[in-house]
Amino acid sequence: MTFHKEGYTSLALCILFIFILNAGIQFYKPEATALKWIFYILSAVLFIIIVQFFRNPHFDITQDEKVVLCPADGKVVVIEEATETEFLKDKRIQVSVFMSPVNVHVNRNPISGVVKYFKYHPGKYLVAWHPKSSTENERTTVVTENSTGTPVLFRQIAGALARRIVWYVKEGDKVEQGDQFGFIKFGSRVDLFLPLGSKINVEIGEVVKGGRTVIAELPA
Repeated sequence: MTFHKEGYTSLALCILFIFILNAGIQFYKPEATALKWIFYILSAVLFIIIVQFFRNPHFDITQDEKVVLCPADGKVVVIEEATETEFLKDKRIQVSVFMSPVNVHVNRNPISGVVKYFKYHPGKYLVAWHPKSSTENERTTVVTENSTGTPVLFRQIAGALARRIVWYVKEGDKVEQGDQFGFIKFGSRVDLFLPLGSKINVEIGEVVKGGRTVIAELPA
């Protein structure tokens, strides 16, 4: 387990805030022992929250071109047939994973292949489970095509708390299944648009793990 690079600034600001807060209490209320302990405990809780949010676990990834790995830790909130209108412009199976603030927020490539399309969309900050968040919120859209020519579209979607989406890919990049392609801060959602005929291996409400849970098996 390591600390993710996207959290360095947040961790530094957290430590600075905790130092100033506790130094102020020590200076202005040196005799208030109970009050100081309350602030010590609150400071420890804040520090733990920041550290756990930006944790970056390491694990072995089993790559398989026939399957789609989950792109993020979270809970499955949508499994339905939908029309993808931005790039693929056809019917797909949409699988959406909601990431709460307590989840690991690293985003991972669901398949290996070449990035055929990438676009960043500024937008709103509706709650991540809102039906219109997929098309109206700040988001990125990535389409990766595997070696058999099968494209999979996936989106990072900002939520009410997530105000920063980070991505590490661009059109033309060759990516590996399970490698990091981005990060979203403080609660968000990731959508997958899979080919019709894909065998979905998860259910609504199921807790899933990025890079480990097999979301679906692609059609032959």
